[in-house]
Parts: sequence; C-alpha cells; structure tokens
Amino acid sequence: MKITYLSAIIALGLLGAGCTADYVGTTNQTNVPSVPTQVSNAKKLDLSNKGLEKIPANVFDQQNLEELDVSNNRLTGSIQAEIRKLNNLRVLNASNNQMTGVPAEVGQLQNLEVLNLSNNQLTGLPNELANLKKLKTLNLSGNKYSTQDLEVIRRALPNVNYIL
Repeated sequence: MKITYLSAIIALGLLGAGCTADYVGTTNQTNVPSVPTQVSNAKKLDLSNKGLEKIPANVFDQQNLEELDVSNNRLTGSIQAEIRKLNNLRVLNASNNQMTGVPAEVGQLQNLEVLNLSNNQLTGLPNELANLKKLKTLNLSGNKYSTQDLEVIRRALPNVNYIL
C-alpha cells in the first residue's frame, strides 16, 4: 500500500483544524481527484496547481471551510452550483483558470470577503454577486466581462475594492 505525504501527516495526528491541507489523493473514474475525507475539519484547502478540470464534488461537503484556493488549474465553464453549500467561506480564489462563467449561487456565500476570479475567460457576471454584503475585494482583472453586469454589482456594493 502506498502511503502519501498527507496520509502520513493524518496518521501522526499533525493535521488539525485550521491547518492548510495540501491536496494529495486518488483519482476516480472521471479523472477528477477527490479530497481525502480526513481533512473535513480543515479551514483552508489548497487545490491550486492540480490540473483540475472541475472542483471535486466532496469539497462542497467541507462545511468548516473558510478559504478555498482552486487557482492555476484547468477549470472550465463555471464552478458547480454546489459552491452554495460552503456557508463559512470567506476567501475563494479561482484565478488563472479557463472559466467562462460564475454561478449565481456564489451570491449565496454570505460570509465571502475576497473573491478572486482574475485571468479567466469570463464574459458575464451574475447579478447575484450584488448579494455579497461582506465582500471586501473582487478581482476581475484579465477577463472580458460585460461592463453592464459590473455596474449592477458596483451600485449595490460601492465600498468593495474592485481590481479590474
């Protein structure tokens, strides 16, 4: 049996709540990795630079997650609607992917403070982003989104730091 770095840390009891969990896992039949269930109490999850084409489904079961980094992957389309389940999420970094859209369900992340969508292929923004009342920073640089969509969000959230 192959022991991965993460399983060795878990076995030694060194991975506790609030620690960053670097992704090490297996792939399933659709070649989408899954996140080890042992990290379910982690507050930060770094899945950057993993070659992901979509976010592993069991990430959305991580109810304690406050920071999710899925940057520098190959995410296409839009993040799955299940993102809405991450009620405690404060930081979402989905920069440097190939996403063309943002799901309206991101607007349900009421604790979100930082949303980094830079360097994707976004052509539109959901009006629901205007529901993010705790948002402090929205990074949209490197995209070709509709300025009309952005204006709706800016009117509703005038105090956000917009990085365009």
